Amino acid sequence: MRKVNIIITGTPGTGKSSHAQALVDQLPDLKLMSINDVAKERGCVTGFDEERKSHIVDEDKVYDAIEDELEKGGLIIDWHVCDIFPERLIDLVVVLRADNTILYDRLKKRDYSDTKIDENIDAEIMQVILEEARESYAEEIVIELQSNTVEEMDENVDRIVQWKKRWELDNRDEQSE
Repeated sequence: MRKVNIIITGTPGTGKSSHAQALVDQLPDLKLMSINDVAKERGCVTGFDEERKSHIVDEDKVYDAIEDELEKGGLIIDWHVCDIFPERLIDLVVVLRADNTILYDRLKKRDYSDTKIDENIDAEIMQVILEEARESYAEEIVIELQSNTVEEMDENVDRIVQWKKRWELDNRDEQSE
């Protein structure tokens, strides 16, 4: 039996990387897998979108590049897309959400263009990533968490750590086989 795999996803600026790093700090048996980094390091970038000032990632190549690691488990996956990973390999999908005013301020601090900010705010309003997660995974493994403050992040991380402990207890027999 493989180890647990957790996806931390959400619109850019919702705190994915901060949450993922805090989780790895508390769960040292898990490995942080930032898909942006993986895409660059493993040749999964196919170009650069000048308008959005972001890399174009070949999702099929990303999946192929990390499939073996996913099969083994023990990953915290940080990316704004979750539906490329097969449900059979994912145990928890955490969709982070943020209030639009807070999200706007975070994206502005990153020097995102007005167009890119508008696109991301619209995606958050329309719950694009949450809907993708709900369409791609079983209802019971998708959770939506607010990520507006450091206190909320700390509470979220504690909640996920507790979830992992329960998952390990529930799957103990399968893991020892």
